[in-house]
Amino acid sequence: MNETLVTLVGNAATAVDFRETATGPTARFRLAVTPRWWDREQQAWTDGRTTFYTVWARRTLAGNLSGSVSVGEPLVVHGRLKVREEERDGVWRTSVDIDALAVGHDLTRGTAAFRRVARADPTLTAPTHRQKPATEMTPVS
Repeated sequence: MNETLVTLVGNAATAVDFRETATGPTARFRLAVTPRWWDREQQAWTDGRTTFYTVWARRTLAGNLSGSVSVGEPLVVHGRLKVREEERDGVWRTSVDIDALAVGHDLTRGTAAFRRVARADPTLTAPTHRQKPATEMTPVS
């Protein structure tokens, strides 16, 4: 409930690494985010320091990412922020991950063609019960 949700705009820095695991499909890639602003003194755009995030996706999103995202493409990523600290060879490192809820191409920088994926098992989306139409309902007295 008290998760930190973020939306990042950046570029795919690595190819999507897709894997089938015991818990289902998983994919990950690195997202490069570089802040940019107009420098009035220089009369030019200035790039800030690039920050890299590891984006994780699961289930359907993982599969769709692997067939949709290539290195260098501009993306918008929305998901849960996860900060990890770990020690490697006596040095503490901080990693920032995003558990993606949604990923899409940044359409301010290009166009995209959406293709809906057909589900393999139609019973996954079928209703569990059928509600009677109004003409079949029993009147209440």
